[in-house]
Order: sequence, then structure tokens, then C-alpha cells
Amino acid sequence: MSSTSYRQLTVNGLWKNNPALVQLLGLCPLLAVTASTVNALGLAAATLFVLVVSNASVSVIRSVVSDTIRLPVFVMIIAAAVTATELLMQAYSYELYQILGIFLPLITTNCIILGRADAFARKNPLPAAIYDGFMMGIGFGAVLVLLGIIRELLGTGALFADMQLLFGAGAESWRLQVFAVDYPFLVAILPPGAFLVTGCLIALKNQIDRSAEQRAQLKAEAPVAGSKRVRVTGTVS
Repeated sequence: MSSTSYRQLTVNGLWKNNPALVQLLGLCPLLAVTASTVNALGLAAATLFVLVVSNASVSVIRSVVSDTIRLPVFVMIIAAAVTATELLMQAYSYELYQILGIFLPLITTNCIILGRADAFARKNPLPAAIYDGFMMGIGFGAVLVLLGIIRELLGTGALFADMQLLFGAGAESWRLQVFAVDYPFLVAILPPGAFLVTGCLIALKNQIDRSAEQRAQLKAEAPVAGSKRVRVTGTVS
């Protein structure tokens, strides 16, 4: 693929076709586990790993799997990647694995994973498939982490609590008490808070897109500086 294509994959994954804010896929884990930053980081890393592995695997076997059985094969590949992810988290981050609970195995049914495998990876070579999975995973993970930061800050007044669950005992000191509150905005870390914050992020992105479109339209309609129309009459020799 050309560099322009890779640039387009980057823009699509991070902004223009972001899985969480535009496609609105994977909302179940997005809303359920983002009550804290560490939870969001854990699920973001797991989803990124599964996306890259599944896209790469589907791209490798795309020429030998017929259309009649491709979806069951893709699901088996994704399930194997999710199982590997669960085993890794059990080995290196068991407490976080327990906190994430059912939402780790549910990555298997995440529409983002199967959607990218069927819509992109099975039609493109290995490097492009890996890059697409990586950028889509980064885009989805960025929204997860941003939601986790906002909800944790509003709900507890702190940031980066319990980071030792993911990064080890040395990360216990990472906690930042941004402001002390007697009655934090508890709804932020409850399910209604997840819907409210997600809706605000989607609205903010749409507003940014509309503003960018308006600026581009005004720029296109503006006359070129220094140019003027000249009317010629008579005979020019």
C-alpha cells in the first residue's frame, strides 16, 4: 500500500472512523470498565493485542479460507487470541484480571474485532492488516483511557489510583489527589455517568468536525489574495 493509504488508516483509526466515537462499536466494555484509569488501560491493552493478532492471522490465511466458512474461522482465531490474552493477564496481572472479569472473554464478541477482520484484514496484505488493527486499537484504547481519566477524576477527585495492578508495586506512588471533596460526583463512576461522559465526547468530536468543515468551506469560497477580474474591451493586437 502507498504511504497515502497508511496515512488514511491512521486518520481513520484515530479520528475519522474511530470505533468508539464514530462507529459506536464495543460500547458494552467501553461503558462498563472505564470507572478508573487502570481498568481502562488494562482493557485497552487487551483489545489492542487481540486486534493486531486477529488481523494478522486473518490476512495470512485469507487466500485459503472460503467465504462460506470465513466467519466461524475468524471467530475461532479471535477466541484463541482472547484466550492467550487472558492467560497473560492471569500470569502477570491477576488482580486486574479479576476486576475486568467477564469483559475480557467478551472481547471475542466485540464487533470491532470481527468487523476489522472481515471488512479489512481478509482483503489486504499482512503489513496493512497489522497496521489497521494497531491504529483501530489505539483509537479505541484512547477513548477508553480518556473516559477512565474523566470518570475517575470526577468521581473520586484523584487520578491514576491502583496503577500497581498493571505496572507493579512501584506504581503505587503514581496516585494524584487532584482535589479533595467530601461528596465527589459519584454518578461519574456509575453506569449513568459512563453514558453522560461518552455522549459529551461524541458531541465534542462532532462539533470539532463541523467547525473544521465550515473553516474549509470558507477558505474554499474566499477570493485569492491579490487577484482581480479584468474586463477587456476593444481589439487586442
